[in-house]
Amino acid sequence: MKTKKKFRLVDAILGTVCLTLVCESVMPTAAIGNTQYFWWIFLLIAFCLPYGMITAELGTTYPSEGGMYDWVKRAFGPKWASRVAWNYWVNFPLWIASLAVAITDIIAGMFDIELSIWMLLLLQLSYVWLVSLLGTQRIGESKYIVNLGTFFKIVLLLGIGLLGIYVFMKTGQSANPITSFKDLIPDLSLNIDTGLPFISIILFNFMGFEVVGTWAEDMEDPKKQIPKALIIGGLLMAVFYVLPAAGFNIALSADTVANLDPGNVVEVLTTLFATVGIGSSMIRTLVIIAGAMFIYTFIANIASWSFGVNEVARYAALDGGMPKMFTPVNEEGVPYMASIINGVVASIIVVGGIIANSISEDFGASFSLFFHLSWITLLIGYVPMFMAFLKLRKTDKNAKRPYKVPGGKTMIKVMAIVPFVILIAGILFTLFGDFSIGYIMDNKPLFAGVILSFICEEVLVAHVGKEEDKE
Repeated sequence: MKTKKKFRLVDAILGTVCLTLVCESVMPTAAIGNTQYFWWIFLLIAFCLPYGMITAELGTTYPSEGGMYDWVKRAFGPKWASRVAWNYWVNFPLWIASLAVAITDIIAGMFDIELSIWMLLLLQLSYVWLVSLLGTQRIGESKYIVNLGTFFKIVLLLGIGLLGIYVFMKTGQSANPITSFKDLIPDLSLNIDTGLPFISIILFNFMGFEVVGTWAEDMEDPKKQIPKALIIGGLLMAVFYVLPAAGFNIALSADTVANLDPGNVVEVLTTLFATVGIGSSMIRTLVIIAGAMFIYTFIANIASWSFGVNEVARYAALDGGMPKMFTPVNEEGVPYMASIINGVVASIIVVGGIIANSISEDFGASFSLFFHLSWITLLIGYVPMFMAFLKLRKTDKNAKRPYKVPGGKTMIKVMAIVPFVILIAGILFTLFGDFSIGYIMDNKPLFAGVILSFICEEVLVAHVGKEEDKE
């Protein structure tokens, strides 16, 4: 007997917020200073809005647990679909590894201790395998973890925003005062600290809408719930990103934020609380509470993404676009083997990072490195989607579209091409920074990781081509 659907609209909305609300990436955005307000508004309109509407149309027109893989294959064939699946998957164990590193940084800061190599291994591997095991459940089974994680995210981010407002009301001053309109004009240079390379940080914050489409089987009425979840969840996401970023911007100068380690949540919170004027004993208590909440959100982050990422990998594997080892599912239809593979790969990454850092701290196997690798590969995976949307509108005119992006032909092209160009720019600026040889030499591990991922991707694509030839 078919079990009753467990994922209501409110769950889908909270899940959407949990997917797209990434606490650890808010603070780096604040380092932009006052120009962040321009970038938030511009990218919400020019990227987030069309991206959300496009994924809502594709997800309801072509309801498939293959998500972007299926959409791109329909438009451009199996090779491009395989590239999407690879980049969409490979970012995930990298993200898990980055959060594992962040957790040990938080714990060390919470209790003011230095963790041994063995303790780092134990804590990081425990996190990796906890979230990997959670990934073997359907989203309907994990919704309470996701919902609580969303609540903690909202509390933390609203709290940061309100602290900034409190500072302004108490002192009448901002750490980054706006004296004229010029203070809001963005820096369009390639300055790694204040210029265009920051675009990708905000773009990363927006990603995840398409995962909602993979929850269709757990929803009562996905054709109605998916668009509503994306629209309402997107609006909530915008509020919960802009408010804490503004709070940071009011309470801490851009120079102060830029000098803080974004992966060291304790350092960031301690500095923020001290600026507000909270006593040292109270700071310690608040840091422990907030640190524990941050750690929980890192668990909820992966729980909300796991089924979507793993199902795309399984779907692609069944279709020949990913290795067959991703295909096994458990009794509930969850691709458990994909989650186990995530755990193995993330474990190798964190162990390798700990060993490399024990040999030489110059290697830089840190939250920042793994997080940068994660968001670059993730952004690359989205590149074909916008053009796939345009092509399917042209080649599959008769498809029934329960939700359709509004506008005429010209408007539709603009809504696909503009975010496509922004996405390409974000990837280039993140990877190359100021486009100097010095920057490349200073970031050799980052480039090595991207090159290795590209080689693996093209080997996979070549295999797909051979399989097609056999047919």
